[in-house]
Amino acid sequence: MISAENKTKKEALLFSHRVAQLSKALWKSVEKDWQSWVKPFDLNINEHHILWIAYHLDGASISEIAKFGVMHVSTAFNFSKKLEQRGYLTFSKKENDKRNTYIKLTDLGVDIFEETMRTYNPDQIAAYGGAEPLRTLYGKHPELTELVCIVREIYGEDFMRIFEDSLLDDRKSSEILQPK
Repeated sequence: MISAENKTKKEALLFSHRVAQLSKALWKSVEKDWQSWVKPFDLNINEHHILWIAYHLDGASISEIAKFGVMHVSTAFNFSKKLEQRGYLTFSKKENDKRNTYIKLTDLGVDIFEETMRTYNPDQIAAYGGAEPLRTLYGKHPELTELVCIVREIYGEDFMRIFEDSLLDDRKSSEILQPK
């Protein structure tokens, strides 16, 4: 007979394994599609993600980029440096906060980001296509409520607020999706 402690441990192990396998499988697909989407702009995923966060936050500290981009601070800084060299963003310090480095998109950075958004094609995104049967059945895409709850518990309210605000900014989204 399995003890209660071992049963709980077994359930935890199976849950953790399931999350790991599903996350890895989904990320492999998302990563491939995201890279294919931004490659014509000579961007990689980290660079595009930095542009995306800075665009929606209207500038951000390197720490915020790292936090909301789920990347190490050195990764956020190094890829931001590459974007600065290409003229897509600028670095600055605030008078009252010399410890943190801030970035802001240049006009060229805004233009390249908005152009990537205009070229987004859901037909080339496997996760979107994979969710289509659910949309057809229920009339909407899955809201991923359980996944959101888990991520909120791990990363906190600030992370989820920025995530949700960037999705809910309909005015900005509508503007950038319009052809020029």
